[in-house]
Amino acid sequence: MKNYNQSPLPFQGQKRRFLKKFIEALKDYPEDAVFVDLFGGSGLLSHTVKQFYPSARVVWNDFDNFQERLDNINTTNDLITEVRLLLADELKDKKVRDEVRHEILKLVAKHEYVDYVTLSSNILFSGKYMTDFSQLSKETFYNVVRQSPYFAEGYLKGVERIRGDYKDVHQQFKDVPGVVFLVDPPYLSTDTKTYGSSYWKLRDYLDVLTVLDGSSYFYFTSNKSQIVELCEWIETRTYTGNPFFGSTMTTTGGSVNYNSSYTDIMLHKKATD
Repeated sequence: MKNYNQSPLPFQGQKRRFLKKFIEALKDYPEDAVFVDLFGGSGLLSHTVKQFYPSARVVWNDFDNFQERLDNINTTNDLITEVRLLLADELKDKKVRDEVRHEILKLVAKHEYVDYVTLSSNILFSGKYMTDFSQLSKETFYNVVRQSPYFAEGYLKGVERIRGDYKDVHQQFKDVPGVVFLVDPPYLSTDTKTYGSSYWKLRDYLDVLTVLDGSSYFYFTSNKSQIVELCEWIETRTYTGNPFFGSTMTTTGGSVNYNSSYTDIMLHKKATD
């Protein structure tokens, strides 16, 4: 079975830069544990756990319905092939001429199913994703089209797929012996339109921390959110505990999208008996 080191389709916020450190940290957790990916996203963390611990039960909460994009990967490849032909005479990595841009939009409008996130990664500036035709039609296009088809065979083989609000999923699994929660919520103050959810505010972000209490977990954030510093302040200035106390922190730098840069942070902790 192929081991993927990134999502087979473009996805905002996937953890490909963290995989080596994530795999190293997994060694501290039992190979027969139950891993529940609360914010499943593209399924990359779930795939990685299942590859590393084949006997583990891995549950992927596909709240964003990434499975639909995987199911339509052949349709997406067909569309990208047509776009590639339209871009054949355009300079690589340069702005697409207006007449060609109009032809691409006419082509997209004719298709019944369009994976706009994947299409965006082929005709928009790096890291800029649209989710519908109206958004796409307002953008400047660039010739950044992929030259090979997308491939996802065996990607989530053996992984259980569920779909629900993360709070409900947490309630379902919180008392399961040996459960380890993978917690990778949208980053604070981040545009989350590609996640199928609204703009995440501080209250949403803090609500997620309740699932860490007394749990074994991997938690992902960034220095942009400053959530670690906030929890340290709360711990020292109030009677509320710090959910990150005793956890191990790992960082990776240099994450950049089209309008910002930040340092990614991973914290993990085993629950005490």
